[in-house]
Amino acid sequence: MTYRMPPEMAEATRLTRLGKLTEATALIQRLLQGEHAPGPASGLSSTTIDAEHVPADAELQCEQLGARFKGPRAAIRPRTSLSETVRRLAAMAKASSLNGGFAQRPVPDPLPDGASFTAASYSNAAGTRNYKLYIPSISSSESSKRLALIVMLHGCTQSPDDFAAGTRMNALAEEQGFLVAYPAQHALANAKHCWNWFKPGDQSRDQGEPSLIAGITQEIMRDHPVDPARVYIAGLSAGGAAAAIMGDAYSDLYAAVGVHSGLPSGAASDLPSAFDAMRVGAAIKERSTRIVPTIIFHGDNDPVVHPRNGDAVAAQALGPATGLRQTTQHGRAPGGHTYRRNIYADAEGRTICEQWKIREAGHAWAGGSPSGSHTDPHGPDASREMVRFFFEQQTSN
Repeated sequence: MTYRMPPEMAEATRLTRLGKLTEATALIQRLLQGEHAPGPASGLSSTTIDAEHVPADAELQCEQLGARFKGPRAAIRPRTSLSETVRRLAAMAKASSLNGGFAQRPVPDPLPDGASFTAASYSNAAGTRNYKLYIPSISSSESSKRLALIVMLHGCTQSPDDFAAGTRMNALAEEQGFLVAYPAQHALANAKHCWNWFKPGDQSRDQGEPSLIAGITQEIMRDHPVDPARVYIAGLSAGGAAAAIMGDAYSDLYAAVGVHSGLPSGAASDLPSAFDAMRVGAAIKERSTRIVPTIIFHGDNDPVVHPRNGDAVAAQALGPATGLRQTTQHGRAPGGHTYRRNIYADAEGRTICEQWKIREAGHAWAGGSPSGSHTDPHGPDASREMVRFFFEQQTSN
């Protein structure tokens, strides 16, 4: 079964997908006023949506990459009028243009006295990214103490506020006394706010998004009392894949990495290979840099990023290491999921890698709060376990 999308709608959809919200909005406004976009002579043509040979989870996969779904669910839905469809797209474009392109902005928890959660931005030759920084109240009472810093990379469709709410990382920062930074991907870079882990220009040191994320990290280190030996990075889904890239590219900057429902560094080089990696698991790219301790969480029922990718992240983290000792623990989160935890330690007893495989869990932050998106409150508590793992590690800087 197929559905032929009108050329004006196809063009508005294409512009929205590319993050060109100004152009898409202008086209939508013309259509709502009864005008027509340029015809096929100007390069527009109708788009046929094919219902055959499309994976069942294609819609979720497309969302993770900032692409718009063209699968069977679109094909079998009843046809709607062009004006109705365009109005829906207009509402989506308007919502995604708010707050720097984020449609969701949860109500934040009240800040403890003396704490702050402020917005800032960082720019370099690769562009500009906004970020938010949580500073716990303990920092004002112990101003001479250097604090650890955890950089958190959100998943697709998320914002710093959403990710902070879902992971509860700010509450842990208040409890244990560390800084948390949340870089924000913008719709102009990816329409679904995904970090572009699958683009070669965003996979290397001092280039693209890695240079921006590292720049944000270094700016915070300059402006605040950060312990340079205790700087860490973690992420969910596309953010997890980006965190793996950051650990690979900046092993001198980050003492440890957390990858939740993500993919290994270098998992893809374009959209087709990204879809393949997400669907069946990525091939392992050997890490040539020094060992970066890594903690991994992945649900074994993840319909978006295949669980084999968790194995690939672990294999990449362990690649340069030799003579490791593995132990395995089995457990259950209180009232929630069971899990298997593989621990790999070197001859000195230092943990190099922890891999948590969570039974019957999907594509969501384990132990997260329902006040944020893409969370699974049935545990285990990924945030607390990451902080515990991180604080066991530090760089030699």
